[in-house]
Amino acid sequence: MKKLLAATLLAFSATSVLAGPTCDVPKEKWMKEADFKAKVEADGYRIKTFKVSRGQCYEIYGFDKAGKKVEIYFNPETAAVLKSKQED
Repeated sequence: MKKLLAATLLAFSATSVLAGPTCDVPKEKWMKEADFKAKVEADGYRIKTFKVSRGQCYEIYGFDKAGKKVEIYFNPETAAVLKSKQED
């Protein structure tokens, strides 16, 4: 029983580490999707995929100025970067 409990706790802790951030911004304060995309592209990113994450943040998959693949979570109100992962 203890092994099952330990395995369950480990699985949940690993999931939370891999999960994206949570945004607690009321939807009425969110930047319009088109405005957000225009800002991010003006900042030099090329958006391949745009979505709203499970944590209610804006999330993009695409490329940075150097052409490297990125996955980035943004605050939907301010477009501030909350978490970023870059691939080679």
